[in-house]
Amino acid sequence: MNKDFQKNTYDVIVIGGGATGAGTARDCAKRGLKVLLIERLDFTAGATGRNHGLLHSGARYAVTDHESATECIKENMTLRKIAAHCVEETGGLFVTLPDDDLDYQKTFIESCLSAGIEAKQLDPKDVIRMEPAVNPDIIGAVSVPDGAVDPFRLTTANVLDARLHGADVLTYTEVVELLQENGRITGVKVRSNINGEEMELHSRIVVNAGGIWSHGIARKAGITINMFPAKGALLIFGHRVNNMVINRCRKPADADILVPGDTISLIGTTSSRVPYDQVDNMEVTQEEVDILLNQGCQLVPSLSWTRILRAYAGVRPLIADDSDPSGRKISRGIVCLDHAARDGAEGFITISGGKLMTYRLMAETAADMVCRKLGVDAKCTTHIDPLPGSEPTNEIEKSGKKHIISMSTGQLAAQERHGSLSSNIKYGSEMDDSLVCECEQVSVGEIKYAMDALHVNNLVNLRRRTRMGMGTCQAGICASRAAAILGTKYGNDRALTDLRSFLQERWKGIRPVAWGRSLAESYFTSWIYKGVCGMKDYNVETGNKTNDKTANKEA
Repeated sequence: MNKDFQKNTYDVIVIGGGATGAGTARDCAKRGLKVLLIERLDFTAGATGRNHGLLHSGARYAVTDHESATECIKENMTLRKIAAHCVEETGGLFVTLPDDDLDYQKTFIESCLSAGIEAKQLDPKDVIRMEPAVNPDIIGAVSVPDGAVDPFRLTTANVLDARLHGADVLTYTEVVELLQENGRITGVKVRSNINGEEMELHSRIVVNAGGIWSHGIARKAGITINMFPAKGALLIFGHRVNNMVINRCRKPADADILVPGDTISLIGTTSSRVPYDQVDNMEVTQEEVDILLNQGCQLVPSLSWTRILRAYAGVRPLIADDSDPSGRKISRGIVCLDHAARDGAEGFITISGGKLMTYRLMAETAADMVCRKLGVDAKCTTHIDPLPGSEPTNEIEKSGKKHIISMSTGQLAAQERHGSLSSNIKYGSEMDDSLVCECEQVSVGEIKYAMDALHVNNLVNLRRRTRMGMGTCQAGICASRAAAILGTKYGNDRALTDLRSFLQERWKGIRPVAWGRSLAESYFTSWIYKGVCGMKDYNVETGNKTNDKTANKEA
């Protein structure tokens, strides 16, 4: 941990490296404030990296949560402009199945139009031609401006822009104490999750953007925030089944949306309350897999024979409402708490609620409050300034990028992921052009760029920045290649330890859906790494050497 951080007194320390925290750091830095962003793990390690990646039109909430619906459609249109390299404008459908109430469709359309969401009734026959994957038995359909957004790219771009405007960043650093003096929060005491080192960091304002963990962060100052840990489980399918977002036109329920994104499609979500002490242990149950698969097949029948790559779950950062055990009726509206007015703790703000789609608006709300408290007269510009990677086309052309016809598949994929920043990736040599991950077309050059510029310290970081390991083989082969490249910077011993940890992390998502060919492939991958690469001499959990008998049990 860099001791130079202790020499600084920041205007604002932002806790939490999800989209909201990164967006708040960016907004504050662009207003000229001295900013420090702290994340206990890696960026997007929480709910930001565990959602369905929907570019929400707000239509899902139009009937039940008008405020959230209007916020979503406004931010939807904003992100299309400022984060173009993170967005895919797929369009969306809300379809009515024979078991659904067709009368709901009229209420749905009226509610969408009232919230400013373009919603148009379609002939089911036309919809089947538009989106062949949809259930041909649909009896009603409505088009809405849904799309897909990559939360990993989006958050990384916000962090990059915050750093470009002078912000400091600490990852794998956990806040263990909120420093207080005469009733005022004056900073934080942090501990490195890598080496255990502790230090104190001071600021005029502390912003709690910890998502569902905001509850525990506030408690360090003796403040209670009643969060509602609403778990949502999702399934990722092995290829892109649908071209448009397909929603079920009914009140929010389990497995009512199928989102296409990059090379895959995913079905979500469930919603159930979990104990707060379990939010770091989000395992998907067999019951949740069955619910998602059974309901999903009603939307798109081909899911019944489509390979499932993995299952995962996240926890929505909702403000508590004990009257609703599922959490579906709780508003997704933004909650910004001034703890000076609420709890007598000056210099402390919590920003929570909302959705990925409204992260920028949440950040603006928090930054506005920070500026008011500091007496700073600076306006928000994040709604008009493009994020790094989404600069106008003429800027891309000025960079001297090759014509698309002469670009390799790796270059094309990198351009999709990094937008205008892909011009910083080195190509031209046999090594740099070589593919590390064939499934997602990630090259050696892109890996090196991520290591140098995108705050990459391990394979999990690399996966989130480049999609390495997210494809069909689930890192079956590319993980070892990527580890070798990381080893050139961090040493082979660390690379091997990281590889074991990464493979174990991948297995956690595969295990709930490991049957048939998926299970066979998992055994094959295990055989490659333990039998061919010699990893049978190590304990996957701890990285310690073990005997063959113990190693075989870990297969």
